[in-house]
Amino acid sequence: MTGGPLVVLVGPMGSGKSTVGALLAERLGVPYRDTDADIVTAQGRPISDIFVDEGEPYFRELERQAVAAAVSEHTGVLALGGGAVLDEGTRGLLAGLPVAYLSMDVEEAVRRVGLGTARPLLAVNPRRQWRELMEARRPLYTEVARVVVATDDRTPEEVAQAVLDALELKDV
Repeated sequence: MTGGPLVVLVGPMGSGKSTVGALLAERLGVPYRDTDADIVTAQGRPISDIFVDEGEPYFRELERQAVAAAVSEHTGVLALGGGAVLDEGTRGLLAGLPVAYLSMDVEEAVRRVGLGTARPLLAVNPRRQWRELMEARRPLYTEVARVVVATDDRTPEEVAQAVLDALELKDV
């Protein structure tokens, strides 16, 4: 591949994209980038505040721009926010890239993140909302992914190794 990220991670909140992404970058000897972190840095405030103050459509536009910039500029490991795949243009940008979908079930999500406070889309009845989000997003994650790696009952190190194996990448 010439240009673009070496690995792109997609999946729901709490699936381990940030943790696994940092591990993959270290093992591959490349930089790590997270589009949610890019947005927080650029805006100078947490994503939950952007949702509350400006609304989801405003955040999704910031996210679309952050993903487009990262895909064009970054050559290491890239983690996308859980909802980034909702944008058709973003899905188009991911076509042909080495995308790994980190999947998990709702019980694993509850165990990992508690489906709690800093997750603006899960403020009321988090289990039901998580399931509804996943019903809408799972086909989109699958559409953009070259590989699917289940994260349930696996350590971040095990997930990172599974991504490397699935994408046939060698660590340094």
